[in-house]
Amino acid sequence: MRILLVEDDPILGDGIAAGLRHDGYTVDWVTDGVQATTALKTALFDLLVLDLNLPGRPGIEILRELRGNDNKMPVLILTAKDTVDDRVRGLDSGADDYLVKPFDLDELLARIRALLRRSLGRSQPTITHGSLVLDPAAHCVTLEGKLIELSPGEFQILQMLLESSGRVLSRQHLEDGLYGWTKDIDSNTIEVHIHHLRRKVGNALIRNIRGVGYIIDKL
Repeated sequence: MRILLVEDDPILGDGIAAGLRHDGYTVDWVTDGVQATTALKTALFDLLVLDLNLPGRPGIEILRELRGNDNKMPVLILTAKDTVDDRVRGLDSGADDYLVKPFDLDELLARIRALLRRSLGRSQPTITHGSLVLDPAAHCVTLEGKLIELSPGEFQILQMLLESSGRVLSRQHLEDGLYGWTKDIDSNTIEVHIHHLRRKVGNALIRNIRGVGYIIDKL
């Protein structure tokens, strides 16, 4: 899952980005409102973590523009202001949740999981597809009750495909979700991950639609 983090504090931003990446997310981090606006116009993200007090352009303005364009991406705002009026203003401008600085990283991660779950119309914390169960919080996958060892890349691709079951995801979409802007990757990286996944969870689970991408069919 790909997250855009907008935070101008270098120490806090670095800590949040590191924590999110350690938890398996792909993170693109920008430090001002102008960069955030450009990022949102040029790439697709699953969630936005947005500081309100930004150089270049206020976070609240970015949020209002996002919702004005009917972008339904979940947004979690970060604020140093702990007044009711500030929280109400952020939520009424279209935020889905907020955290007041300073905050605990574990709480941020839990709130992000909840927002992503709701945005995908999923009520349960785990993703189940027949006898396959993926737990985003514990970062584990079981098949017929047995733990399946997956690399971080394999886990992320499987989660993306399961979250979008019934819909074809292109290789480019999978690459963006897996790597964001941060890495140069080999042209066959996704194919290698898919090959390893099929060996571990069964060849029939992931189908290749030639020239289009990959899909896990709905049950």
